[in-house]
Amino acid sequence: MIVAGHQPNYLPWLGFFDKMRKADVFIIEDVVQFEHQGFTNRNRVLTVDGVRWLTVPIMHANKPLLIKDVKIANKGQPSWRRRHWLTIKHGYCKAPYWHEYSDFFEQTYNKKWDRLIDLNMHLITGIMAFLKINKPLFLSSELKAKGKKTELIVAQCKEVGANVQLAGNGCRDYIDKSLFTKAGIKLIFQDFVQPIYLQNVSGFVPNLSVIDYLFFNGSKSW
Repeated sequence: MIVAGHQPNYLPWLGFFDKMRKADVFIIEDVVQFEHQGFTNRNRVLTVDGVRWLTVPIMHANKPLLIKDVKIANKGQPSWRRRHWLTIKHGYCKAPYWHEYSDFFEQTYNKKWDRLIDLNMHLITGIMAFLKINKPLFLSSELKAKGKKTELIVAQCKEVGANVQLAGNGCRDYIDKSLFTKAGIKLIFQDFVQPIYLQNVSGFVPNLSVIDYLFFNGSKSW
């Protein structure tokens, strides 16, 4: 059994779902520390004026927060949902597959969200359905596995009964490979290659939110 995991990013890029598609079980890592200027509360989309960041405002605390505990700053920026929706609408309303997916996103941004994890999981599971990815999801906060960094990942593998860990290429340099060897778990790395598809600009802009792929390419396999 192959297990993979990732933080619950906001409108994740296609590589996030590629890892999910290649795994048998996927763990949403919601008990790791929230990273400012990361992708947990923001991502990039394409507009007629070029690439724009969509950032969900968060309530700041005087201490580091776990992702599962991050709250959205609705009072500080009450119009953020409308801004995100209008940016997406203006950027993609002429895309070939706009009408297939736009209702889901409009309904999402018409709803008030208090916790970032709830918003992100709603988007992730909705996009999974669009991409026809049907895999068991576990929140790490619901698992018993404990530890830090690689120790936690190995413990999670054991808990869900996996004998293969699919890791992202970005962690090659800091993951402790010896701990997987000792545990009898095979460690493999994702080999995702960004597909090139037709956008509404000259050239191609890679590594955007998956919604760029959906609106321009539909649910076709990559």
